[in-house]
Amino acid sequence: MEPTEPFFKRISIVGLGLIGGSWALALRQLGYTARRVGFDVPDVLKQAVESGAVHEAAKDIEEAARNADLVILATPVGKILEYLPRLKSSVPPQALITDVGSTKQRILQQAKELPPGGAMFLGGHPLAGKERSGFRFADAELFRNACYALVPASATDMEDARAKAFVRLVESLGAQPWVMDAAGHDVAVAYLSHMPQLLSTGLAAMMEEKTGQANLPLQLAGSGFRDLTRLAESPYSMWRDICLTNIENIRSALDAMIQKLDTIKTHLSTRELEREFDQARKLRERLREKD
Repeated sequence: MEPTEPFFKRISIVGLGLIGGSWALALRQLGYTARRVGFDVPDVLKQAVESGAVHEAAKDIEEAARNADLVILATPVGKILEYLPRLKSSVPPQALITDVGSTKQRILQQAKELPPGGAMFLGGHPLAGKERSGFRFADAELFRNACYALVPASATDMEDARAKAFVRLVESLGAQPWVMDAAGHDVAVAYLSHMPQLLSTGLAAMMEEKTGQANLPLQLAGSGFRDLTRLAESPYSMWRDICLTNIENIRSALDAMIQKLDTIKTHLSTRELEREFDQARKLRERLREKD
């Protein structure tokens, strides 16, 4: 249970899309009594204030950060990199700054430019997205049972009272904190998140081209095809920055996948294909054990 007097008394959420909006709604549902401040484009801010997701709207990033105890940068990665330098002169020295970006190395490098002895930066990445974005898809339960990666600039940062308080807050939302370094994070998500997105996008794009050139009726698309292409609904505007800031890891993951598909292609008519099915089934069994 959170104490009556919250550690973070004023929380500013910069970007009120799916993740930022869900943070605001989750804090409201939790009953966390901090003042919630939001910053986004005017129409989104209006929705967030009217729905009670945030108490007040900031007119710019500097106003959002001013007097905040916790600043959550919940924008695409490119915007996070743009906003971090602007926080130097506006965020209080006792504050904690975190983000929700899907890549971490570039962001942690940028955060090193914050004044020493001032506000602390703790990288964050909730593994709880959806294929659709925007405040209207925000969900107070989005983080429940989700892994929430925490990426400190140094291991000792996790001993700071602000980091400890943020871990407790993440846990109170039902998420499971997982502390790791930036390089390891970016390799892992290249395989577990970024490659699946690009595979889904590639499959859907290929079939869109094929259906226009050949007699391939989409009426024959079953649940398997629909499941595999679900992620193809994700917007390019979000994935552009992810690809640009994790390009080498994503290339390595795609190369490994291409090699695996080539192996499957080679063994379509041999019993070696059975090994691929067995390996795949073992992974699925491990994933089910974690559900």
